[in-house]
Amino acid sequence: MEASLPRVRRLAVSRRSFRRFALASAVMLVVIVGSGATVRLTGSGLGCEHWPGCTAGDPFPKTGYHSFIEFSNRIVSAFAILATLVTWLASLRTQGLPRWVRWVAGGAFLGTLLQAPLGAITVHYKLNPWLVGSHLLLSMVVLALGVLVALEAWNVRGEPVPSYIGWLGALVGVAAGALLISGVLSTAAGPHSGSVNVPRVWRFEPAVYVHVRATAVFGLTFLVLLTWLGYNARGHLRRAFVLLGLLVVQMIVGEVQYRTHLPLGLVILHVTLAALVWAAAVVVVATLWRPAESRMS
Repeated sequence: MEASLPRVRRLAVSRRSFRRFALASAVMLVVIVGSGATVRLTGSGLGCEHWPGCTAGDPFPKTGYHSFIEFSNRIVSAFAILATLVTWLASLRTQGLPRWVRWVAGGAFLGTLLQAPLGAITVHYKLNPWLVGSHLLLSMVVLALGVLVALEAWNVRGEPVPSYIGWLGALVGVAAGALLISGVLSTAAGPHSGSVNVPRVWRFEPAVYVHVRATAVFGLTFLVLLTWLGYNARGHLRRAFVLLGLLVVQMIVGEVQYRTHLPLGLVILHVTLAALVWAAAVVVVATLWRPAESRMS
């Protein structure tokens, strides 16, 4: 038994190292959203017609703008899978972590890994818009899991708040999810839906109409929460103001891109900002519930 202790210590991961792994994983989960958005919005989803290789009999792209974009996204995806795998394995070797962190880290790795076969299926079905949209939504779910792991790794907690404020925060999270879904539908209905041959799932103007109203619901709900925090729980304000700043920038980019007829670069920026807004919303909502046992009645 004593002889095995040095081996156990060698396999153990320090909390400092785990923090770095968790942060790197969360960052890569944001990067992969921007990378995937670039593939979709440049119409490069079929740039590599085979999987995992790009062309028949060759894993690498030969020539072509779209092929290199799609292949680069696959490389970024590989790094994202590696980052989530390392974080999950590190969680198993880090002392003092709650059990749920290991499960959530494992879920983040599994969800990121599942993106690979989902991508292959999406290519096989010639960028079916429902499959393309599910690709992005799965990325957002995995990003939320990665953020939760990073919050625990860095021990980010909020001051106690009343239970009804926690539920208001949960409502803000639901509104953020609705905002994401409506944004995915808007992109699928727009001119950058993935390929010129991809059928539209909805007409663009009605999709934007719903997305704008989803933005308003999210913004108003969040402002109610922000106002309460400003008067009663200022310890949460810094994180809430980060979300507010990202939301304002996102709304400005969204308005400019709409009025300038959806230039490609702004649409890619808009999707990437959506990932940051979502991550910030997860941070704000999660810290309202941490630690649950210290909440006010």
